[in-house]
Amino acid sequence: MNDDSSTRIAESLRAWLETAPSGARLPSTRSIAAEHRASPVTVQRALRSLTTLGLVETRPGVGTFARVARRARSVDHAWQTNALRSPPTSARGPATALRTVPNDVLALHAGYPDRDLLPERLVRSALGRAARSDAAVSRAPTAGLPALQAWFAAELAEHTPSGTTPPAAHEVVVVPGSQSGLGSVFRALVAPGQAMLTESPTYWGAIQAAAHAGVRLVPVPTGPSGPDPDDVARAFAETGARVFYAQPHYANPTGAQWSPTVAARILDVVRAHGAFLVEDDWAHDFGIATTPVPLAAQDDGGHVVYLRSLTKSVSPALRVAALVVRGPARARVLTDQAAETMYVSGLLQTAALDVVTQPGWRTHLRALRDQLGSRRDLLAAALREHAPSVEVDQLPPGGLNLWLRLPDHTDLDAVVLDCERRGLVLASGAEWFPAEPPAPYLRLSYAGPNPAAFADAATILEQALAAARA
Repeated sequence: MNDDSSTRIAESLRAWLETAPSGARLPSTRSIAAEHRASPVTVQRALRSLTTLGLVETRPGVGTFARVARRARSVDHAWQTNALRSPPTSARGPATALRTVPNDVLALHAGYPDRDLLPERLVRSALGRAARSDAAVSRAPTAGLPALQAWFAAELAEHTPSGTTPPAAHEVVVVPGSQSGLGSVFRALVAPGQAMLTESPTYWGAIQAAAHAGVRLVPVPTGPSGPDPDDVARAFAETGARVFYAQPHYANPTGAQWSPTVAARILDVVRAHGAFLVEDDWAHDFGIATTPVPLAAQDDGGHVVYLRSLTKSVSPALRVAALVVRGPARARVLTDQAAETMYVSGLLQTAALDVVTQPGWRTHLRALRDQLGSRRDLLAAALREHAPSVEVDQLPPGGLNLWLRLPDHTDLDAVVLDCERRGLVLASGAEWFPAEPPAPYLRLSYAGPNPAAFADAATILEQALAAARA
């Protein structure tokens, strides 16, 4: 019997437990096995899962029983109010993109690709091989496994033009996901209270990381081709900032990609001000109509700090990313990472490297491009037909999301709440603005589950907007 069999048995026993009195004795393993035509080993596996959930307890030599319900005692935590004082004004709760919802709900809020878009077979095989290797019982170097460092450096070097020195493996710092990398970069390069430029709107995780680092964000408006380089230069001059955080390729949430002209001019502005550009290449593997060429490949002077993540494209279970940092800044970032995480699991690094070096990885990426393009177009078509009240500023050339503008004066919170009541979970665009949003927006993911329901989702959205206007 496989894991699916033990799962079915566990679900059957859970249904029995819902009506059984507290402390009731479960049938014997032999009886359960006979009823479900399963082996005793499969039944024991199901019972272990119920024990882990705290639903049953085993008494050796006696049997297995429904766990006796204990009455919860009220605990007074009021003392913490005095100890914690007021929260930081910039503090935010977990973003909507991290919410998990029931399967019967239409979900266009997710920040991660659906399971169908992941290289699941490659990941499972890689984890199996990694578990049998020395990586399962050894500590990885603080900066990362040398072979994985070399892979990240080589990938960036593929885009490095003639006359520019490509990055070296020792200039790579492997981090446990891009969020951890952002925190280290902000703490290492920006003093608490100091200004840092950022596109607006921008990635909500960067806003949170900056808040935790005590960094003061200075928003620079951005558009379909990126921010105006003159606006960036003016913001550097007015604030004295020395760091600009940006997502030049398939920005989250808008899907915008900087034009080559804008990219070149902004890189010139950064160099002229003796500053850093933190290039978050989160969607490097999610090109649809274009192929991203990192700005970091065009800079060997250490002005561009490059962040490249594998978490979303390989598997959310493999939180592995890398920073390419040149010059003394690398030492500061590495010191922060060592204090924050000590090192990244060698098991995860080994598995991630295994996946991206398999011939099937390139095959997967080619198929992924087509899948994302089909989903993007399907969602855009559904909105045009069933939600004419919304505006899609642009069809993004890559990424995972559509950025929608709602009619002016729309009560955004009311629309989002109404959609959820109707069975549709959305992400309010307000979460992606470091300051006040200039208009009501929504971010819709076309990479989530059940693309066949896009038309239903668009219909619900239009109904909620109509109700808000009434």
